[in-house]
Amino acid sequence: MPFVMGTAGHIDHGKTTLVKALTGVDCDRLDEEKRRGITIELGFAHADLPGGMRLGIIDMPGHERFVRTMVAGASGIDFVLLVIAADEGVMPLTREHLEICTLLGIRRGIVALTKADLADPDMLALAREEAQDFLKGTFLEGAPVHAVSAATGQGIGELRQALIDQCRTAPRKRSDIFRLPVDRVFTMKGHGTVVTGSLISGSASIGDEVEILPSGRRAHIRAMQSHGEALPSADGGRRLSLNLGGLSVDDISRGDVVTHPGTMACARRWLVRLTCLPSSPRALRHRAEVHFHHSARETAARIYFCDRERLAPGATALAEIHFPAAMAGMFGDRCIIRAFSPLHTVAGGSVVCCLDSIPRRTRLAENDRKALASLTEDGDEEARILLQLRLCGARGIGLRDLSLLTGLGSRSLEKRLAALSGRGAAFCWDRDSRLWISAERLEELFDGALSAAAAFHAANPLEAGMARGTVLAGLGRSTPARLGAFVIERLIRSGKLAAEGDGLRLPGHTVSLASDQAALLDAIRAAHLASPLLPPGHTELFSTLGITPREARPIFRILTADGTLVKIREDLYYPSETVGKLRRAVIGWFAEHEELSIADFRELSGISRKNGVSLLEYFDREQLTMRVGDIRMLRGRRR
Repeated sequence: MPFVMGTAGHIDHGKTTLVKALTGVDCDRLDEEKRRGITIELGFAHADLPGGMRLGIIDMPGHERFVRTMVAGASGIDFVLLVIAADEGVMPLTREHLEICTLLGIRRGIVALTKADLADPDMLALAREEAQDFLKGTFLEGAPVHAVSAATGQGIGELRQALIDQCRTAPRKRSDIFRLPVDRVFTMKGHGTVVTGSLISGSASIGDEVEILPSGRRAHIRAMQSHGEALPSADGGRRLSLNLGGLSVDDISRGDVVTHPGTMACARRWLVRLTCLPSSPRALRHRAEVHFHHSARETAARIYFCDRERLAPGATALAEIHFPAAMAGMFGDRCIIRAFSPLHTVAGGSVVCCLDSIPRRTRLAENDRKALASLTEDGDEEARILLQLRLCGARGIGLRDLSLLTGLGSRSLEKRLAALSGRGAAFCWDRDSRLWISAERLEELFDGALSAAAAFHAANPLEAGMARGTVLAGLGRSTPARLGAFVIERLIRSGKLAAEGDGLRLPGHTVSLASDQAALLDAIRAAHLASPLLPPGHTELFSTLGITPREARPIFRILTADGTLVKIREDLYYPSETVGKLRRAVIGWFAEHEELSIADFRELSGISRKNGVSLLEYFDREQLTMRVGDIRMLRGRRR
């Protein structure tokens, strides 16, 4: 099982020499590093440990000019080896490196007191005491301090055993999203473009298609190695080099992320829980421009606090970070903030959200800010899912984005969603695209739909029901059609809406007539029953009754619904009894004749030609007759 350890500490405290004593590998590979005697770039080594464990080691530079390189290396480690020289003690970069490790969320480590051969027993005891005092209140408080000498071998065996113990007890909680932040890019003759980095999570195999973020360029993995060993595939926790086909060295740079296509997203706005270091000489100001470090990426950024104008040393708050270009990240990622002048680390924090779909500052209510600020990787996973579902609004969210917002792998996420769905706390409204919505947001859509239905009934008391579009209008224009259908289906299943033919109504709704409307209904009924073969014309009827077509429309709907009248065309209604008699007369005609003309029907019924044509068209629609040229035949009869 692979692990990654990083070294930290002040320049010239013997980090590189100690790594060589532990592994036999000299991490200073550049001519300039050997000439100047300092580490400039990240160095890499490995050690095979008992039980099949392999420890990758990142040797990080200690000079203040290369803190950005140190941050790039520290972002993917499981634990840290803090190096303090016995002859010099704690130095400024020792403090800054430990602060950076703290801000990056590193919670495990080992302390090595190097150059023990250069200190007499009293000096060594004093250096040990100083180191222990320095570590109080940090994640390394109480950690054993191993006095070692790379020159004589003193303490190297005990330190190696401490590394083994760390690997045996280090927790392994990784997402299954394949993600490799690039910290080196180079070309090899005969091979092409090669990138290296710490495989933070997920797995990949030779032949896989990969995507380079933020550019979106595609490539495929030709070959992969870990510390010189060729591998067919690799899992999270390794130092890895990838030979990428289809890319030149100009297509990729340090800080880019190699991932599988479509699994991650980029955004120019991140929501971050920031902590200003207690040692910071000044507060961090709202709208301050800073150096932002995330994994192997360094970029300029601007800070916008959600609820304050400045963040005092030692304080924590929620902030939006705006970048000049989109970057890839996910929930739980760690970041470092460094001031421009003087250039030093002032803050760091944990990423809450890396999607541009997050609510803007003005839309975050106080309780939402508090809930977001309290999210941690070790917190309640279901509560984290529900909060992100709620904040994503009434449209819901897909599994990929939800994974990025919660930091959960697909298996863990689906397991939690199944549990939430079983309790009615979350719903999958699109099985094909696997889109989810919280019960809270779904209730808001229910309320909108029911309010629209109630408003329609209030405005149209004579209407038995309404079109589905009327109900969907209450959900808002941006609601997807499939989500609207899901809402209506749930409301019908729960009995909060009733289907009325092709329309909908509230279960308690009944057509109610005022006294004047009841009189109007009686008048229209009487006018049609008084002249069953020649119904009154609407223009003359409405003028006599003093109403408009709009006022009459619901009355006719009631009369057709209760079976009094039959609608022949928009302005022609016949009594149901009359239509029944005419239907029987047509059937009787065809008992003795093969066909029926308009003249025949006029003679048969005594109805005018105009209304007769409309009645025959009605019988066509009712599947009684069918038109063949200018005549009708009984449907189903062969000539």
